[in-house]
Amino acid sequence: MNTTDTPPPQWPVPTTPPTHDPALFARAMRDMRLTWRARGVLAELATGYPPGQEPTISELVSLTRKERLAAEGRDAFRKAIGELRSLGYLTPDATTTSGVGERLVVDLAPAADARLVPDRYGHGPLTDGA
Repeated sequence: MNTTDTPPPQWPVPTTPPTHDPALFARAMRDMRLTWRARGVLAELATGYPPGQEPTISELVSLTRKERLAAEGRDAFRKAIGELRSLGYLTPDATTTSGVGERLVVDLAPAADARLVPDRYGHGPLTDGA
């Protein structure tokens, strides 16, 4: 839905679905160790980009308030990245370990140990719903 006033996206929109395990992705999105903000950042980065075209952390942080549509600020974004790194969801790309402008690799393996909300209402996967 591009109009003449709307510039094209800065980063390419994925043309193929990500190769992440859907069950691990779902667990990651429900991992109560993460804030909602961190889950949103993880969802963005896990969406998938062509190799080498992933945005760097510096590029994402440097988006202007107008470009972010007045979304959360840079400090909030940095905290979310810190959360994801501390739990192992994001690791530095070995080719850019300098820190500044680094690309981060998404790893959903920590979702296997996700702290999920317990099922209080009997709507678990083994319930027939009757």
